[in-house]
Amino acid sequence: MVDVETVKTTTGWAARDESGILSPYTYPLRNTGPDDVYLKIICCGICHSDLHQVKNELGMSNYPMVPGHEVVGEVAEVGSNVTKFKVGDVVGVGCIVGCCRNCRPCNTDNEQYCNKKIWSYNDKYTDGNPTQGGFAAAMVADQKFVVKIPDGLVPEQAAPLLCAGVTVYSPLNHFGLKQSGLRGGILGLGGVGHMGVKMAKAFGHHVTVISSSDKKRVEALEHLGADEYLVSSDTEGMQRAADSLDYIIDTVPVFHPLEPYLSLLKLDGKLILTGVINTPLQFVSPLLMIGRKAITGSFIGSMKETQEMLEFCKEKDLTSTIEVVKLDYINKAFERLEKNDVRYRFVVDVAGSKIDDK
Repeated sequence: MVDVETVKTTTGWAARDESGILSPYTYPLRNTGPDDVYLKIICCGICHSDLHQVKNELGMSNYPMVPGHEVVGEVAEVGSNVTKFKVGDVVGVGCIVGCCRNCRPCNTDNEQYCNKKIWSYNDKYTDGNPTQGGFAAAMVADQKFVVKIPDGLVPEQAAPLLCAGVTVYSPLNHFGLKQSGLRGGILGLGGVGHMGVKMAKAFGHHVTVISSSDKKRVEALEHLGADEYLVSSDTEGMQRAADSLDYIIDTVPVFHPLEPYLSLLKLDGKLILTGVINTPLQFVSPLLMIGRKAITGSFIGSMKETQEMLEFCKEKDLTSTIEVVKLDYINKAFERLEKNDVRYRFVVDVAGSKIDDK
């Protein structure tokens, strides 16, 4: 029989239903196993997919749900088999906390594509207990799904890199798009898109931001360092840019037509989808055939890529553009995120919050 006093608990902010309103919620954590890392959470970024999940927009939500998958914390305890981390290390946990370890993706450092992957929240561990995310005081995670935050990377800056950063790094890495001199497009200038601009520029690419309006032109060109700015409704501008891009990273998380962007691609160009959209997209096939173009998708990145990306960001001094908030502001932050009223990522200061405030 388990001694009740030995069971770890923590308090997080959880959604209870499809309203998506979060409030304090106390729940048990598993004891630190041989391969586990127990971390006290410092901060956690807010991703657009958190909004989808708390409101059950994907139809798969389980409540109570503590969201948050851009988690940075300090190691407080390690299991007996843990060799990569020690108490006091600053570490990160991203979108997944488990996989089968036997399938082809798992055996080729592509565990994010494992059909049995376990999400950081709104999922279940193999023992049937629910996973909960980073808007909480603490977390226990298997060491395989924990990365070291390089010395010198500020925790609040590192948090969005664990999803937004690796989401753009992974396709550039996998599709051979890291060499300098390429011409790339970033469609949508939100949390993922702004990191796409910064990362593509760091690889030496000529970067065009493509947006639905003119309102982010100055931000894109003067603050983020993009080379060009295209408004998708500007027919003449879009025509002038036809056949000019090697790739487009499409970060838009809502339905949009693909045809205008396919026409911007060169021969063998790739339109890489990274936004989570719950309605079918459409296009006409000649736009792909005439130009041997490809529409493909990419999902976050592997643990190996996540660590590589963090080291790259440290080396190139790449940072996220963030707004830091406390946990008691989280519902307002979700409201603002729904209206795209953030430059460009909210990060919740968990350690500095009174976590059990009603």
